[in-house]
Amino acid sequence: MSFTWLVPEPISADPPHSTVNPLLTQSWLDLAFLHWAVDPAEVAPLLPPGTVPDTFDGVTYVGLVAFRMHRVGWFALPGVPYLGTFPETNVRLYSVDAQGRRGVVFRSLDASRLIPVAVARALFRLPYLWSGMTVRHGEDTVTYTSTRRWPGPRGAYSRITVRPGEQVEEPTPLEDFLTARWGMHNTFFGRQMYLPNTHPRWPLHRADLLECDQDLIRAAGLTAPVGEPVSVLYSPGVAVRFGRPARPGGIPTP
Repeated sequence: MSFTWLVPEPISADPPHSTVNPLLTQSWLDLAFLHWAVDPAEVAPLLPPGTVPDTFDGVTYVGLVAFRMHRVGWFALPGVPYLGTFPETNVRLYSVDAQGRRGVVFRSLDASRLIPVAVARALFRLPYLWSGMTVRHGEDTVTYTSTRRWPGPRGAYSRITVRPGEQVEEPTPLEDFLTARWGMHNTFFGRQMYLPNTHPRWPLHRADLLECDQDLIRAAGLTAPVGEPVSVLYSPGVAVRFGRPARPGGIPTP
């Protein structure tokens, strides 16, 4: 199949679309964003068909994002307090499709609730994995831990500690590129789909990385990063609404 590739949509700190009738609602809280530069040639084979690596000045990135998922809900129903609330740590890549839509591609999503993991794997074909996890606040730090249980590789782990600093008044172009993502690319039942999302503009803080011991990136099929991340950010969080998935042509599914 051949594609006529469009110029990628502009990077915007505010959502370029609205979500009137959400498919899913949730909040993402206490987020730590860690990013390393990576060769687009390494990333390209790991992306869904119909997408290519999204780049910034010729470079793409792998993100390790740890946070608390809070009250996942379906449609306009209230979010679920227990099963819909749990720590999560994901490994993500950056993608753009033939319609120019920028998004993320998840290589792994470790979460501490088995039932949501099973549902996400079955319904959305997302690489969710069941892990033992904690998010703990210190006096001025946040520590995230994760040890994988199922399906594997069993024992894959992460331990991250950040100290949030000053609020970011004006994000750099790279910080917007890494955080202002308004959709997810994935393959659903053999077809490439795009799941759009909306949320308020990120409240971001630059952060000091005090500890990062992990093998989740290597377990996700990428070369283990060498050296410090090029970007470390923290956010207290946002409320998120997901719309219906769209086919490659941009037409929502029924």
